[in-house]
Amino acid sequence: MPEGVMFQYQGQIQTVYFVNPKAMLPVCLVDGQLRLLTWGRRKSQAGELPLGGWANLQAIYKGKWDIYIPKPVRLPIIKFMEKDFEGNTHWYDVTPGHWIQGLVASEAGEIRIYIVTIIPELHNIYHDRWPRIMASMK
Repeated sequence: MPEGVMFQYQGQIQTVYFVNPKAMLPVCLVDGQLRLLTWGRRKSQAGELPLGGWANLQAIYKGKWDIYIPKPVRLPIIKFMEKDFEGNTHWYDVTPGHWIQGLVASEAGEIRIYIVTIIPELHNIYHDRWPRIMASMK
């Protein structure tokens, strides 16, 4: 579950961490423009949307996000940061032509973005969740 990300926005490289209550992620709109949306919800923040900044893919498939009118989106993230089981941080590049899948959720006028996560398929990996990385089908 990425705890930090790097992305390019308006010609500048931005680095944001989920712990920052003002953290925003870039969402790729249909016309190619980028829009920044608030990344998840923290305990200290008012609202009805789920706490955290991540949406587990299996929970999405089971319909647990359906009440929030979920919309899948592309997050043009360059790098993401994960902590391993020992608390060490690791930065990972997103391969060009790939993106991280996001989920836009809304409830009573509140709109937030969540990073879609999966359980890694590899054994002996340092992380228990991983962002869902997608590729263009050109």
